Amino acid sequence: MTPSGTTLIDEWRAALCGGRWFASLPEASQGALLAAARERRLPAGATLFRRGDPGDGLFAVLDGGLRVGAVDPHGRELLLQVLGPPHWFGEITLFDGGPRTHDVSARGDTRLLQVPLAALQRLTADDPQWWLHLGRLLAEKSRALMLGLEQLAALPAPQRVATRLLALAEGHGMLAEGQAQRRLALNQEQLGAMLALSRQTVSEVLREFESRGWLRRGYGQIELLDPDALRALAGP
Repeated sequence: MTPSGTTLIDEWRAALCGGRWFASLPEASQGALLAAARERRLPAGATLFRRGDPGDGLFAVLDGGLRVGAVDPHGRELLLQVLGPPHWFGEITLFDGGPRTHDVSARGDTRLLQVPLAALQRLTADDPQWWLHLGRLLAEKSRALMLGLEQLAALPAPQRVATRLLALAEGHGMLAEGQAQRRLALNQEQLGAMLALSRQTVSEVLREFESRGWLRRGYGQIELLDPDALRALAGP
């Protein structure tokens, strides 16, 4: 490894250790994963992959952000999730060999880490413990998905909005303990799309939260001022 390569891997490691899954890996496993990785950059609006594309490895967000979506039968774009650093994704196709499940594109200029599929296959062949590591990543996503579905079905609009704002701030459970983002790069229309709520309903809820001093709305962003108050409303 060249000095410049070593410096780059150290930079990647520092950025990704803010995520719970990567930080929990043994140091040797972290090193093996980063040694197999390569950096990619996407300009705003560029597509990383589309639903139906073949799997091409595991990704992590270093800087910027991604939108995960789909197109409904009427041709309307649906926003399902936003991903920011240090979120890892793309593991599903490694387990089932199937195609990509959704469209993923850059919300702004975005820097990614990619571990190509062939490199992941070598890692799992050389050390079967990697299946446990990757299974934990998949389980974290499944847990967050089930909780999200329950909230959509059972919670009234204010609790739904509060819960989703907190989930976004905490990286859907992917951030290391004590890590959270206060500024969320999304608008009320995008938030409504993720929650199956109208733009008007989301606007009313956010206006109420803002009047209580819990958050501040800005152009294309929402800043959380009192996460504890949102957490108390969201409930257990």
